[in-house]
Amino acid sequence: MEYSKDLSIVISLFNEEESLPELIRWIEQVMNREGYKYEIIMVDDGSRDGSWDLIKGMSAANPAIRGISFRRNYGKSAALFHGFKAAEGRVVVTMDADLQDSPEEIPEMYRMIIEDGYDIVSGWKKQRFDNKLTKNLPSKLYNWTARKITGIKLHDMNCGLKAYRNEVVKHIEVYGEMHRYIPYLAKNAGFEKITEKPVQHQKRKYGKSKFGLERFVNGFLDLISLWFLSTFGKKPMHFFGFTGILMFLTGGIMAIWIIAEKLIQQGNGMAFRPVTEQPLFYLALLAVVLGFQLFLAGFICEMISRNSQDRNHYNIREEI
Repeated sequence: MEYSKDLSIVISLFNEEESLPELIRWIEQVMNREGYKYEIIMVDDGSRDGSWDLIKGMSAANPAIRGISFRRNYGKSAALFHGFKAAEGRVVVTMDADLQDSPEEIPEMYRMIIEDGYDIVSGWKKQRFDNKLTKNLPSKLYNWTARKITGIKLHDMNCGLKAYRNEVVKHIEVYGEMHRYIPYLAKNAGFEKITEKPVQHQKRKYGKSKFGLERFVNGFLDLISLWFLSTFGKKPMHFFGFTGILMFLTGGIMAIWIIAEKLIQQGNGMAFRPVTEQPLFYLALLAVVLGFQLFLAGFICEMISRNSQDRNHYNIREEI
């Protein structure tokens, strides 16, 4: 496929008026030095400062700069989705607008995509300048968990500086807060050539971070949701049905055991405890009811999945 540009640089931003001029000058310097045909797509995620006015002014001065402005703050995933949709470059690079990502890393990441054949090159902020207690330690725990669940060996899944083959961003849908897991979304779509590159981490120069500790909790919950959907989304009966049958059989065996034990004791003239006075019997009945409901839920989800409109939507590599 022929591309009109070598690079598309997608920048999601929210209230970054102070850092934008310096960032754009830095990017332009690198692009001109390397001789790339490029575009800069800045997605203003509902900023309340003068960010959008700056973007319009810079776009008038440099036609390579494109802008998208949201009426309100929708989140980074929505911004990247629209940036990916607009990207025309052979390689698409994402980076943050806070000057913590260095444009000097882009040429080598571009080379790794074009020459080494990777689908995704993720930045790895090996040496960080964030607060160790509030950022570094939670980040290490978060990334360790992400590696175990996704099977992707990246040290910094959440790094905003990444390079993608254009085909990758056109075949994935970034929604909710799933921008953290674009490599996992890409892997599930069949793009498995994923690597990382140590990158320079800059100290924040202006303003303050838009993310707090809650992003790690939310990120973990999003990861569990994504894992569940990717594992059981097409075959919900494999989860709900198996769990339901297991609970139904466990509860049924327990109930039968309790009733049989009472009948044997009663038949032999031994002292026995009425079935209805045993808490275990009610737990057994609860397990039977829940097991049946889970099985029924799996059956309904399976019918919905099989009748969904996108059931025949597959990622085709090539046709001859």
